[in-house]
Amino acid sequence: MSNFPSTARVVIIGGGVVGTSTLYHLAKAGWTDCVMLEKNELTAGSTWHAAGNVPNFAGSWAVMNMQRYSAAMYRTLGEDVDYPMNYHVTGAIRLAHNKERMQEFERVAGMGRYQGLQMDICTPEELKAYNPFIETHDLEGGLWDPLDGDIDPAQLTQALAKGARDAGGRIERFCSATGIERDGDEWIVKTEKGDIRCEYVANCAGYYAQRVGEMFKPFGGRTVPMVVMSHQYFLTDEIPELAEWTKENGQKMPMIRDVDTSYYLRQDKNGLNLGPYERNCKAHWITPEDPMPHDFSFQLFPDDLERLEWYIEDAMERLPLLGTAGVGRNINGPIPYAPDGLPMIGPMPGVKNAFEAHSFTFGIAQGGGAGKVLSEWIMHGETELDMWAVDPRRYTDYADHDYCLSKALETYGHEYAMHFPHHEWPAGRDKKLSANHERLLADGGQMGAYNGWERANWFAKEGDDTSEAATETWDRNGPWAIRVKEEVEACRDNVAVLDMPGFSRYTLKGEGAAEWLRGQVAGALPKAGRMNLGYFADSRGKIITEVTIIRFGEDDFMLMTAAVAQWHDYEFLLKSLPSDGSLTLTDVTRDWSTLLVAGPSSRDLLSQLTDADLTTGWLTHQDATFAGKPAKLMRICFGGELGWEIHTSFEDSAAAYEAVRDAGATPFGMYALDSMRIEKGYRTWKGDLSSDYSLLEGGLERFIRLNKEQNFPGKAALQAEKQAGSKKAFVTLIVESDDADAPYMSTIWDGDEVVGETTSGNWGYRVNASIALGVVRSDKAAPGTELEVEIYGKRCRAIVQKDEPLWDPSNERITA
Repeated sequence: MSNFPSTARVVIIGGGVVGTSTLYHLAKAGWTDCVMLEKNELTAGSTWHAAGNVPNFAGSWAVMNMQRYSAAMYRTLGEDVDYPMNYHVTGAIRLAHNKERMQEFERVAGMGRYQGLQMDICTPEELKAYNPFIETHDLEGGLWDPLDGDIDPAQLTQALAKGARDAGGRIERFCSATGIERDGDEWIVKTEKGDIRCEYVANCAGYYAQRVGEMFKPFGGRTVPMVVMSHQYFLTDEIPELAEWTKENGQKMPMIRDVDTSYYLRQDKNGLNLGPYERNCKAHWITPEDPMPHDFSFQLFPDDLERLEWYIEDAMERLPLLGTAGVGRNINGPIPYAPDGLPMIGPMPGVKNAFEAHSFTFGIAQGGGAGKVLSEWIMHGETELDMWAVDPRRYTDYADHDYCLSKALETYGHEYAMHFPHHEWPAGRDKKLSANHERLLADGGQMGAYNGWERANWFAKEGDDTSEAATETWDRNGPWAIRVKEEVEACRDNVAVLDMPGFSRYTLKGEGAAEWLRGQVAGALPKAGRMNLGYFADSRGKIITEVTIIRFGEDDFMLMTAAVAQWHDYEFLLKSLPSDGSLTLTDVTRDWSTLLVAGPSSRDLLSQLTDADLTTGWLTHQDATFAGKPAKLMRICFGGELGWEIHTSFEDSAAAYEAVRDAGATPFGMYALDSMRIEKGYRTWKGDLSSDYSLLEGGLERFIRLNKEQNFPGKAALQAEKQAGSKKAFVTLIVESDDADAPYMSTIWDGDEVVGETTSGNWGYRVNASIALGVVRSDKAAPGTELEVEIYGKRCRAIVQKDEPLWDPSNERITA
């Protein structure tokens, strides 16, 4: 075809709401040389049968930002692109059956207010005023969002498509992407109409994203971690009482979400739309005997209403009007699910200049924001807001088919679940086990998953309640609390050991490695035989990551980062390496394991097990024999006590752990470590350390060398910020909270004025106080300033502390 584009800057595969939104945002930003491919007609996938709900509510800060952007964008989109749309901003109520759900609503409403959204906590009587048809006698209360509503998915997609075309974007319908090739720095996208050479490719293929992802495997890709679920909703016949109410009030009935029972219920024309997320849910196309069809456009699965029977009965009791009408139509369509139910938006793991935005369970609500986020990734290599919550690189090699299927079934069946701070979901576990796993279990280890690695969170004793139900609380004081206190005290007073498999680590070698690293990190490098923390920034001076830099020789390094950062940090570092191949960066995460031995008696215990020189100073490292095995001993302790990290081969870690335990060390877990690190003011990755803050705003000035000659990324931005003065400052707060600690992104108030947010919170057992780390307006950061932290709806008095650790501020214990 003579007019078929043979070149483009970006090719987007998939013509649903997300693909068209991405094209729309690229074109609006001036990237007009972009093409979107759709194998059928626009909206032929999950978009066409989507219910079209557009909530702002989200438990994730990043996802709420994305949905808020979508809803605001949709309210003016029809006028912006001159395309008529049915968008009903009806408002919605969420129902709470218990105190814990009300606490969740308080937390989300607090985040919403921070983002400029008014979400109101309601009594049962107030819920009835918003929707007079519901029964409220058994409810604790609820939440009202006046900006919730529903939109026609097909009209939305067509509006975005029109806006994209008008701005210069190109759409090729009935044009499948049949393959991918690479030619130098260019992609060649094969289609039935011809080849398109391009710089960037984006997989926005919805429930076909895994199939499209297979095309990228020869170029470093992986099997996309997703499963296709069956989601049903049904539409009733017209209900006269509803039609009359609508006519009298001039609007549709506000939507209802009974999140404890697990369904949404809204008006559709003059009938009702009921959509449950049932526990006895079903996945499709998961076995060789049930392959995904080549084309399922505008098709549905057979009705399966028996699965919904219990939910229908419950909904009829909640809204008796539902029982007065027959079922007009049932929709049972495919919907993609990532293991955690959140979409994947960002760089395609392992593949240069390839991106993805797929696996949306709430694609209509998130589509507008997703297009914005993905276009930012493509155009700038960074996003306005930190979007780690949806980054595809959050899943690494443990996310196999078994994991994805079991987690998708669990997540779908608990779509509206509360995510309590001490609760571990049971599906998809034991993917990566420490060599000490059985001993940890025998010692009472209550396990948590960290990038698929099983680590002990705390150690239970006989008689402790270790049931899943015991963890379903927002309170700090569950059965674990007394044990965590004991574990912290063992670190404080004696000696304790933590088994920590899964640290992400990479070797960096080659002539010029040191000079390259100086040009990337904001601070200085350690000398050979020593180690330090290095911080990496983006072009704006925002925090990308924290790396422990271990230097063995002039150009011989090991770089260690958080377990969950494995693929993110590897790709971030790899992308900046010289193109001449002079340096090699190798992921050796699987080869090593780590023990953290901490406490004032740790030197005495270790002296029985190693030939290492235990008098060397803090932040030194050495090769030694430990428990008869080769090891690297590193004088560092994230818990803020005298301590060492014992790094061995994965196979030798069992002998090392057994020797330490047999010598008398108490086992401790991740909960105790987190309590101790917050007392020291140590940051956590993607909590306290995120790209929402600059290195200066994050309180990391002592790790920055603005006067060094190397022009590291973000240097100019940080110099300008330093000269002008930062508008935000990192602080440690002591919070007067009786029963709960501040979760991530709790609002910080000064009177009636929002002045900041928390980045993490926990109880400090050594200082006997609730601690929050956070970022506040600079004029509120002076020690002694009195503020308030909002914790599940309660405003708790908080005092800004000195810019030093709360525990052992002079570091005498670490350096002893």
